[in-house]
Amino acid sequence: MTVRLAAIRRVIVARQGFAPRFRRAGAGEVEEVVRRLTAVQLDSISTVDRAHRLTIGARIGAFPPDTVPQLLADGRIFEYWAHEASLLPIELWPHFRLVMEGQGHWGAHERALRDHADLVEPILERIRLEGPLGSRDFEGQGSGGMWSWKPAKMVLEALWDRGQLVIAGRQNFQRRYDLTERVIPRHILETPQPSEDETLRTLALLAVEARGALTEPAIREHWRLKGGRARLHHHLLALVDEGRLREVEVDDGGPSFFVLPDTELDGDPAPPTLVCPFDNLVWDRPLLERVFGFRHVIEVYKREHEREFGYYVLPLLAGDRFVGRADLKADRAAGVLRVRRFTPEPRVRGNLEAKLDRAATRLARVLGLERVER
Repeated sequence: MTVRLAAIRRVIVARQGFAPRFRRAGAGEVEEVVRRLTAVQLDSISTVDRAHRLTIGARIGAFPPDTVPQLLADGRIFEYWAHEASLLPIELWPHFRLVMEGQGHWGAHERALRDHADLVEPILERIRLEGPLGSRDFEGQGSGGMWSWKPAKMVLEALWDRGQLVIAGRQNFQRRYDLTERVIPRHILETPQPSEDETLRTLALLAVEARGALTEPAIREHWRLKGGRARLHHHLLALVDEGRLREVEVDDGGPSFFVLPDTELDGDPAPPTLVCPFDNLVWDRPLLERVFGFRHVIEVYKREHEREFGYYVLPLLAGDRFVGRADLKADRAAGVLRVRRFTPEPRVRGNLEAKLDRAATRLARVLGLERVER
């Protein structure tokens, strides 16, 4: 059976679970959103708010700033490399050990452990004795002291990449490193390491469940899986044969989508929502262009005169379409969410001002700001 691309779009939008009204949420709800999304991307830019807070807040509303650091410290979620540096459900820890116990993600980390092997045990010993530490705690005594900040930071990152340290929270968004065995629950650490095949199938199922409908390349992009089509595609076909996934052909003639077997190929429209530029919904740009006709760009790294839409731009989703882009800034001293610029998408009809006002008002409340100004 061939379905319309519009049906796939509605499935994807409905699965995001964007909240229509403002509310306040607790730690359990934050943990559950991380579990439902499978991974929540982290980013240091705070022009509006940190990326993970925007992504989670769009689903459940406002939550205290210390919630995520406490969930990390309690071993209820963990931080690791997935799509990018991300918050992950704690039950996925065993599936990432394959990477941790390989050679991590970055050649630079391997070089750091090789070139600065003399720092590994002293760093671990300081953390063992003093508790969670940040890289700044290893700022040294000049070039002649034991601690030279840059090598120590590289070793910390390498030990985290290899799973010997974990992120036990953040202070001013700076990572705090602790011993893995002090943070990750024992029953998780003692879980047998899954095989690579089991991990790939689990990650594929979770990505499809989280996003509603994905192509094979989009499943790989969700987790940034290496190895191309040859590594994953036969697993998807096996999951289809087992009845755990369903493959759906689409009327635009593009690559087929995978959905869960009981997925209804329709869905409720989303309320007007300003979507974080690092939200899971906009991770895969080719998929986004195909399904939504929307070209997602992030221009924070461009010079001002090169920007087309603004510095920190949040796409405005309404129904099952992206209808515009808002360049925003949170002025916390004044208690104001400033809409510096709004660019409607071409050929979009309807009362966009009302949609923008509704989405911006909700976002301002989530951020703890008093009003919106344009």
